[in-house]
Amino acid sequence: MNRVFNWGIFFEELPGGGEQYWQMLVQGIYWTLAVSACAWVIAMLVGSLIGTIRTTTTPWMVRLGNAWVEIFRNVPLLVQMFLWYFVIPEFIPPLKNWVVRADPAYAQFVSAVLCLGLFTSARVAEQVRAGIQALARGQRYAGMAL
Repeated sequence: MNRVFNWGIFFEELPGGGEQYWQMLVQGIYWTLAVSACAWVIAMLVGSLIGTIRTTTTPWMVRLGNAWVEIFRNVPLLVQMFLWYFVIPEFIPPLKNWVVRADPAYAQFVSAVLCLGLFTSARVAEQVRAGIQALARGQRYAGMAL
């Protein structure tokens, strides 16, 4: 099988004009890295907090942490994306005003960052909880004493 690839297409202008295909690909890489970095920061902060809360001795805090993890781990990511972009702004008026008035690209960016950050925070919380509970009881008490 002999395939001939047209690599020159990356340097052709888009049908709508204005920019070339390679510029659009570079822009996509930029947005992907920006969404990933922002979501990672949210996931680490929220996930560490929730994971630590799940190891406390206060029952209502443990139940709150468990609910957080169960909700965000058991709802599929695609469904969460849909909810964060279309449904959640309808229930939170400041978000609705912001999404309606903002540039669609930024509204999509914020929705994606929140969704991916909170989705990943549930996994980080589970890892933090497992790491803390893996310690021997004496080491855990020594850490709390410090």
